[in-house]
Amino acid sequence: MALRQPVAPLPEALRPTVLDEVIGQSHLLGEGKPLRVAFQSGKPHSMIFWGPPGVGKTTLARLTASAFDCEFIALSAVLSGVRDIRSGMEQAQQNLQDGKKTILFVDEIHRFNKSQQDALLPFVESGLVTFIGATTENPSFEVNSALLSRTQVYVLKSLTEDELKLLLQRVQDKVLGHLQFEDLAVDTMIGYADGDARRFLNLLEQCAKAADVAGRTTIDADFIANALTLNSRRFDKGGDNFYDQISALHKSVRGSHPDAALYWLIRMLDGGADPRYLARRIVRMAWEDIGLADPRALQIANDAAATYERLGSPEGELALAQAVIYLAVAAKSNAGYLAYKQASAFVQQDKSREVPVHLRNAPTKLMKELGHGHAYRYAHDEPGAYAAGETYLPEGMKDPGWYQPVPRGLEIRIGEKLALLRKWDKEAGKG
Repeated sequence: MALRQPVAPLPEALRPTVLDEVIGQSHLLGEGKPLRVAFQSGKPHSMIFWGPPGVGKTTLARLTASAFDCEFIALSAVLSGVRDIRSGMEQAQQNLQDGKKTILFVDEIHRFNKSQQDALLPFVESGLVTFIGATTENPSFEVNSALLSRTQVYVLKSLTEDELKLLLQRVQDKVLGHLQFEDLAVDTMIGYADGDARRFLNLLEQCAKAADVAGRTTIDADFIANALTLNSRRFDKGGDNFYDQISALHKSVRGSHPDAALYWLIRMLDGGADPRYLARRIVRMAWEDIGLADPRALQIANDAAATYERLGSPEGELALAQAVIYLAVAAKSNAGYLAYKQASAFVQQDKSREVPVHLRNAPTKLMKELGHGHAYRYAHDEPGAYAAGETYLPEGMKDPGWYQPVPRGLEIRIGEKLALLRKWDKEAGKG
């Protein structure tokens, strides 16, 4: 009795076999674009494909081996170790003796530690293998500099809505021609695919199986919602996607765009970001970008963080959302932030200056006899509670003027007050 062969999942069954079948990555594969030119050159080179899941990294690696007539050795950094690398290199040596070149593909190269990555170097340098790595993480941080310097990095992008619709058309032409998808159903699946072709194909496959069971040939949005398990959109809690989105949130607040700020906050919550982390970032935004222009923003940010701790999800997320909206519309000032940075830089490179005698503490008789605190002017006893002309910086240090209030929000009043105090200093003879 013949053994039954397993049926390949849709993503594997439809994997492109030639470069022109690849959907997406037109910035690399279009006519005259870098990767297209590399394929046309006839000379393979070591490279790293960096991009989110399901955008064709493994497919391009396999196509490279096919285009250059090379043997293909694939390793997974999750499952493989130095022993597997050595075994692969032995196979590559045998391939060379047989007159064949070898492409070594390491999926999720960022999961290899330093010693494992170092183990690849001699074989890449000698030309025994052409190395191709795939990673969802920034190779600048996750790949050894020695290995990185010997590769060309190609950045792959998530598929667009139009590209996923083109993929759907190909699936219908080859496999699912008996099914009709309503527009809203397609949009729903595209939304949950989140630019990931593999996820999109898996959703289509699940949908086709559910439709067969239900005896349906027309797929609408309600059927998809009831028949499929629609997981959260892609969200990388520790990688570039995470930091790109928190950057977008922060910059939307700084740019005074409440809708954009709210969008990025909800995107991160929807993707599984820790609301407590977001609360901490919101407090940071209040101090960095609003500051003293609107001190209420600082209180609202702290209150929102405390509210989340009390209510948890999802109720507490409303407090975070309203804090983000308030921060976005509040008057902006980075004057305090800049003053802090400038003062820090100055102190780090400056000498240790003595505290002026009149500002020193004088808790004992001896210290008073040494002049500590002598001639100190108590501000509350002065007109306007200000000791005009007094100095508070170390001797010989000019007033650096680090804090410069902006002409927005409460800092308008702060600026006016400081100008008045400087006027009184000048009248008192202070240079």
